[in-house]
Amino acid sequence: MKKQTRFSPEVRERAVRMVQEHRAEYPSVWATVESIAPKIGCTPSTLLEWFKRAEVDSGNRAGVTTDERERVKALEREVKELRRANEILKLASAFFAQAELDRKLK
Repeated sequence: MKKQTRFSPEVRERAVRMVQEHRAEYPSVWATVESIAPKIGCTPSTLLEWFKRAEVDSGNRAGVTTDERERVKALEREVKELRRANEILKLASAFFAQAELDRKLK
């Protein structure tokens, strides 16, 4: 289940674009973020995370992209479900094997 986000993807993209466009006007990325965040209505740390995520997704920064992260999450969910199904099958197999042994021979 996804958590509710207060900001739409369009607002996030615009905020990141503003940071990229005004980056040269400030001595650091943090100073740029601190000046733009109040205009967007978010905290500077939130905007900095959006900016870092956009850089990773574009390949300008090392890290796991959003698409890769979603794929790993989906695969982990699938593995968890398969392990659960495998455990159920093992228990059922053991139950029926025991029932076969307990059955009286004719």
